[in-house]
Amino acid sequence: MKASMKILYWTPRILCILAILFISMFALDAFDPRLTIWQQLTGFAIHLIPTYCLILFLVIAWKWELIGGTLLMILALGLCPMIYIHNYNMNHSVWISLFIILMINFPFVLTGGLFLLSYFLKKKNNPA
Repeated sequence: MKASMKILYWTPRILCILAILFISMFALDAFDPRLTIWQQLTGFAIHLIPTYCLILFLVIAWKWELIGGTLLMILALGLCPMIYIHNYNMNHSVWISLFIILMINFPFVLTGGLFLLSYFLKKKNNPA
């Protein structure tokens, strides 16, 4: 495998892992000293549900780049309106809401695109 293909192979995987870790940080708001430890752990596990789904998509993309890349892009682009509306209702700012979408969704759109690019370049280099 050429060096450029290795970079294209590992870049979407590492980027997706980092994006999932970023999304996982939002689950830390489940910890509240007024709650019992079991309530905090239950809330933390529930807040990690998006992380579990993203890990599943990463596993799919790792094995089947075409399917996984497509899923990641559909997920990221499909959730844009919901995330925008939620954040606009909280802060009443178009620009802040668009920036939040950029921070949350863009890494997954980029990752999905890189998975697709990797798939098509592999297919082009190995037609059989």
